[in-house]
Amino acid sequence: MTSAVIPREQAIRNARAALDRARARRDADRAAGRLAPEVELILRRLERQQREQLAAPRAA
Repeated sequence: MTSAVIPREQAIRNARAALDRARARRDADRAAGRLAPEVELILRRLERQQREQLAAPRAA
């Protein structure tokens, strides 16, 4: 008896597609102002950290 095995590449594509859909929902909710203030604060902090990390190699 053989079991159905999803190839690694397909699993990665599926995971990325799910992540893209979740990000799109989050962005739509954010644009519509439906996020809780504490969630918005967390997102801003994460975005700031991301910008700092991207700028760090250039400064070095």
